[in-house]
Amino acid sequence: MKVVILAGGYGTRISEETGIRPKPMVEIGGKPILWHIMKIYSAYGLNDFIICCGYKGYVIKEYFANYFLHMSDVTFDMKQNKMEVHQNKAEPWRVTLVDTGLSTMTGGRLKRVQKYIGAETFCLTYGDGVGNVDIEALLAFHYREKGLATLTAVQPPGRFGTFNLTEGQNKVPYFREEPQGDGAWISGGFFVVEPEVFDYIEGDDTVWEQEPLQRLAQEKRLAAYRHY
Repeated sequence: MKVVILAGGYGTRISEETGIRPKPMVEIGGKPILWHIMKIYSAYGLNDFIICCGYKGYVIKEYFANYFLHMSDVTFDMKQNKMEVHQNKAEPWRVTLVDTGLSTMTGGRLKRVQKYIGAETFCLTYGDGVGNVDIEALLAFHYREKGLATLTAVQPPGRFGTFNLTEGQNKVPYFREEPQGDGAWISGGFFVVEPEVFDYIEGDDTVWEQEPLQRLAQEKRLAAYRHY
């Protein structure tokens, strides 16, 4: 099964980092976010990746082209013009990097890699989000629901610390740093998708999260796997 990762956006919310590299290449613990996402799927035996590149996509291509240099010790013999890689640390990955355009919307990026996916069920996620999602359970849920797409539903905590104050009270009775959210479910990415969804995508301007998912929901062909 192939895993499609949307990695072509501008990442404007962390512009201090994405001015020099695409958001999926921002590092966590010395490794790009993209690497961590791929490790999640690889832990479940999914090692065939299609990366939808766009903004500064050459950075992603250069990373994989020089993967051994990033992951291993190397010796450069300048006189002999030779390079020796020590202790090759290669992942069992097959990685297809596709230029899906600079300003193409998420649905359009997915449409552009259709020929690399073929007529099979595939996984889809965003290149800037990690999580401890049980991919095996997600796939089992998708097959059980028999829809055309399954999203992973999450309930995010509140963004700001909260406390209660009653009239005339000036002392804070308690403070909760990570309060519960309002109970609403949102999409956390980590989709499982059937190839029929390509019929729901018109072209480059199609936003995956809008018309395609909205139509699938209206037709009751979109399932939600709850991730707690």
